[in-house]
Amino acid sequence: MKAFILFITMLVANFTFAQQDIEERGDNNIAEVNKNLLKIDIKQPLLQVAVKNCNDFKPAGFEGGVLVYKETLRKFMLDYLNSDFYVLNGDFTFTITIDQTGKVTDIEGSPKVANSSYFFDDMKYVVRRIKKDWIPASCNGHPVTSQVKIKMNISSISTDL
Repeated sequence: MKAFILFITMLVANFTFAQQDIEERGDNNIAEVNKNLLKIDIKQPLLQVAVKNCNDFKPAGFEGGVLVYKETLRKFMLDYLNSDFYVLNGDFTFTITIDQTGKVTDIEGSPKVANSSYFFDDMKYVVRRIKKDWIPASCNGHPVTSQVKIKMNISSISTDL
């Protein structure tokens, strides 16, 4: 009977210590070895594409102004871009289409370079995360669809940890 109790005690102890978390043991072989840091410079002013045959064009605006949009976009880029999966260096231009209700309906990026499609997909996600609507552009007093061009310079700095 003593041997049986000893056997059960050792079995329970074995399973108890076997459930210890890998991170607590300190022998985790998986480690993050590099990190990309982004430097984002969004150029100002944001450029608007005017509507043809319009005598009284008023460009689209953002609640709080261009500086608020610029800082919000920069913050969201730093928060939501998966910059560990691609290296970015250079000038990029994004064209945002704003419909008559002030909603962003399309985002296009350029120039197209190697693996830029991943970055452009991430930027579509970033722009759509900004929940505030735009004030739509107007032509002769009527809201119209317009495009806003955002130019930015992005530099990735890769570091080993």
